[in-house]
Amino acid sequence: MAFDFKKEYKDLYQPKVAPSVIDVPAILFIMVDGTGNPNTSEEYQSAVEIHYGLSYAIKMSKKRSNQPVGYFDFVVPPLEGLWWLNDGSEAWYKDKDRYCWTSMIRQPAFVDTEVFENAKTELRKKKPLLDTSRARLETFTEGLCVQAMHLGSYDDEPKTIDAIEQFITDNGYVSDISSTRRHHEIYLNDPRKTASAKLKTIIRHPCISPTES
Repeated sequence: MAFDFKKEYKDLYQPKVAPSVIDVPAILFIMVDGTGNPNTSEEYQSAVEIHYGLSYAIKMSKKRSNQPVGYFDFVVPPLEGLWWLNDGSEAWYKDKDRYCWTSMIRQPAFVDTEVFENAKTELRKKKPLLDTSRARLETFTEGLCVQAMHLGSYDDEPKTIDAIEQFITDNGYVSDISSTRRHHEIYLNDPRKTASAKLKTIIRHPCISPTES
């Protein structure tokens, strides 16, 4: 059976609708940076194509002669994103055309620089017009956060964001969104194939514990 991160790490990928605290460990990601509205930006659509192209190239490396050391079969994890505005506006989600973002997909621990570069080579053979140089391999330690499952349209996320921020305040934590800690979303459905009312999106906001604030 292929290893499924969503099932093995339920605390990270199956939160409840009600906000809760989680301490997110160091996780290895492929990351791509960009700007613009994800609904209309070619830059964002290209980033998504790069992510899945590289992730499936890594997954299918089991069929190549240079199979990575420590390889295990896995289900490609969900797409994730960090979102912000360069001007630091707290109402960033109201102006999608001004978005700055880092899109991400988690990778297994056996993925190192060599495995990553090999995947780039394989993807360029299939899709030479994709700019794989935009992608990087990076370990991201998110740390203490409050998260909740948002059900429904992306446009309705503010109500879940408000609930998260209220939970942070009510429980003595301090919201810690900054230039290094961002609003974080994890997409558990494909919006091209899922009705907006049935979308499931994990929303995470970084925070500081009462003992540290």
